[in-house]
Amino acid sequence: MRSLRTAAGLAALALAALLAAAPSAHATAAPSAHAATSVDDDNVPAPPPLRASAPAGDAPGPAPGLRAPRSCAPLPMGTAVAPDPPPGRRLRLSDAHRLATGAGVLVAVIDTGVAPHPRLAGRLRGGGDFLTGGGPGAGLDDCDGHGTAVAGLIAAAPSPGDEVVGVAPGATLLSVRQAGPSFSVPGPDGRERPAGDLATLAEAVVLAVRSGADVVNVSEAVCLPPERAAAGGARLQAALRLAVDADVVVVAAAGNAGVGGCGDEPGQVSLPGWYDEVVAVGSTGPDDAAAGFTVAGRWVDLAAPGTGARSLAVGGGLTADPLAGSSSSAALVSGLAALVREHFPELTAAQVVDRIRATARRPAGGRDDALGAGAVDPVAALTAEPAVLGVPDAPAGTGALVGTAPRALPPAPPLDLAAVVGLLGAASALAARLRGRDADRAGVSPAARPPSAPPR
Repeated sequence: MRSLRTAAGLAALALAALLAAAPSAHATAAPSAHAATSVDDDNVPAPPPLRASAPAGDAPGPAPGLRAPRSCAPLPMGTAVAPDPPPGRRLRLSDAHRLATGAGVLVAVIDTGVAPHPRLAGRLRGGGDFLTGGGPGAGLDDCDGHGTAVAGLIAAAPSPGDEVVGVAPGATLLSVRQAGPSFSVPGPDGRERPAGDLATLAEAVVLAVRSGADVVNVSEAVCLPPERAAAGGARLQAALRLAVDADVVVVAAAGNAGVGGCGDEPGQVSLPGWYDEVVAVGSTGPDDAAAGFTVAGRWVDLAAPGTGARSLAVGGGLTADPLAGSSSSAALVSGLAALVREHFPELTAAQVVDRIRATARRPAGGRDDALGAGAVDPVAALTAEPAVLGVPDAPAGTGALVGTAPRALPPAPPLDLAAVVGLLGAASALAARLRGRDADRAGVSPAARPPSAPPR
């Protein structure tokens, strides 16, 4: 689901595709004074057992019957000031970037494409294009601006004079263009519908995994009754399981009310966030309270700022209007996953997610269907001790928690008791060296790190 929104871009970003074509929706939502849009959890089942196989994830070709727009209308550039504090300030990114920037981590952005931008220079690769094809290296066109904004929230490099910076400004991005509200294809009934659906999303996930992604961001969502979601999303679920088995973190937007069918009927679920293999992210407003547009459900895992963001725009500038929606929130969490993967390279994908959840700022009443385990805290995720952090109040229907310790190592052989005294002496010296190393590490400035990048 695309949950980024601006007044200028809302109509172009709202997608709703037919279930027979496995729908997808990019949802951008305006802030609201109302409570988060919720579902009746008593009537919402857990996702079904995995029954399908993952798609091939081959290099994509042009979408059959694709109708391209006469001209593109990406989000406008400008210099507007967001009324809410920017996410970088709320997440204390300047402090987090002293510890990690996401260097060496590959984040796949499955979206409307990502346009080249000076603040992504040297860190953006084309991964494929399910709309127009183009072969290897395609995916670097963005007719709508959504994917470029999402990419900026994940990994935009900082620049003097503004507060636009990605959560992981050192990460490398892999752009896979999978959807685009400016493009249309014939639906099963012959009528035109926006290009991009659950079938191509499944293919895009597999392509991203096979391209070596460490983190996959899906700022898309569509809301459906559970039985329709189970029938239409089986291949997507299989693709997500393939990603988990490949040790990849997959992050998706929880959904925005009024976009992609979300909030239309009680008892709906949001895809792909409904699946246990995905980290589903809701939105907070200027504080840690749930934003009025965010879709709530027991599948929601975490929350992140969903208002007040400006990001990268097609053409090399910045978006004119502040963005709002869970697309932005998902992008911020994908960036945080990249930071944790760099800082703790020994952790598995599941352990990375558990660490982020365990260090989130918890809702006052415990786990919440709109906020999940709470609002993410990048600095805490990078500094909390010990290695294994419990995750209380786990939501029903999520996968088993595995802690945040490193991968298990094979058991060591028994120690020779005669060597114990020598080992203890060596340990003391080693501890002193490590303390010195940590002090040096804490003093590294962001400028000394490789460059990095943020969404809209």
